[in-house]
Amino acid sequence: MQINLNSEWQTLLSDEIQKPYFQNLMNFVDDEYKNHTCYPPKDLIFSAFNYCDFKDIKVVIIGQDPYHGKGEANGLCFSVNDGIRIPPSLRNIFREMTDDLGELFFPTSGNLEFWAKQGVLLLNASLTVREDNPNSHKHLKWNVFTDAVIQKISDQKEHVVFLLWGSFAHKKGLKIDRNKHLVLESGHPSPMSANQGKWFGNKHFSKTNEYLKANNLPTIEWV
Repeated sequence: MQINLNSEWQTLLSDEIQKPYFQNLMNFVDDEYKNHTCYPPKDLIFSAFNYCDFKDIKVVIIGQDPYHGKGEANGLCFSVNDGIRIPPSLRNIFREMTDDLGELFFPTSGNLEFWAKQGVLLLNASLTVREDNPNSHKHLKWNVFTDAVIQKISDQKEHVVFLLWGSFAHKKGLKIDRNKHLVLESGHPSPMSANQGKWFGNKHFSKTNEYLKANNLPTIEWV
């Protein structure tokens, strides 16, 4: 399967993508797409990387796996294509963001490309999924690859903000050096978690920008 990664990421991850597990992973993914309906479209599997160069990363948000409904996933975690109804978790993200920042925001789209283009890496732990079957590709060793990506960011960069929402993301955070990065954790923005008081009020968006500003880095225009 062709690996649709931009040249910067190709170079950075060259050792990783040459490992036997990754070659096997690509073969498995190729077979899955041939025999089943899977998301996102093949050419968007690595969109999180192609919208956000390594040198530009300021924030990393870690999701679990892509949306599994028709036409939803676009390769960026929590993000959906234009024209798709905004999913409940993303609605809760927008609600917390507007409450936190004190700005009026009436989203007409759940497409988060404008975050990614500012240096927000919207990384799912698993980059693919079968239609209507959540977590169906978690056995394919995507986790090994995305763990390596997180490790690379932690090791080679400084002053990155990692937003870890939910227990799954918290586990991925074990690879992050918290002495040189900011790690913010909360419950997941899904209705089940949010309605239990584990999401709203975390103020992650303002805290992110305060940290970036304190380290003389450009802040994120969330809205």
